[in-house]
Amino acid sequence: MKRLLDIICSLLALVVFSPLWILIALAIVLESRGGVLYRQERVGRNNRDFMLYKFRTMRTGSDKKGLLTVGDRDSRVTRVGYFLRKYKLDEFPQLVNIIKGDMSIVGPRPEVRKYVDMYTPEQMKVLSVRPGLTDYASVRYVHESEILARSDNPEQTYIDEVMPAKLALNLEYIQNQSLREDIKLIFQTFAAIVH
Repeated sequence: MKRLLDIICSLLALVVFSPLWILIALAIVLESRGGVLYRQERVGRNNRDFMLYKFRTMRTGSDKKGLLTVGDRDSRVTRVGYFLRKYKLDEFPQLVNIIKGDMSIVGPRPEVRKYVDMYTPEQMKVLSVRPGLTDYASVRYVHESEILARSDNPEQTYIDEVMPAKLALNLEYIQNQSLREDIKLIFQTFAAIVH
């Protein structure tokens, strides 16, 4: 049932919001050189890698300077990129990932292999379900880059504090997952973004 709803809702969103996607693509191309989409390998269900899609929010090649972004002091992020990130519009190409079966609308956010390799056996349980577009951690850490911006060592703060807290929330979701919980999380996500 969840898989069917994922496909139907994602297809509807792609069709209904297609004019917005075109405007976003134009804005990205007009501001900086490079493609419209950003692709990054992430770890999905059963510890399998897949290619995640986003609208490009940084200058081309910026990910070679680090995987984490740190608020408004990160010069790699474009002006359009800041806007897209603030309202999570950069995530919408992941609707294609959902249709392909890589992801679900609700589920633990997929992480890059570098950080998954640091998971404990207990934390690895988050890979037992399909990753999602949103989850408890997305709501709680909607301003994650601002949190990291306040740190002298953003990556270490992410590894020591943010990542374990997010994984604990993901494990909690797995224990409590249901259609009702998913719907509640979708509404909480919208509320957190516009707040």
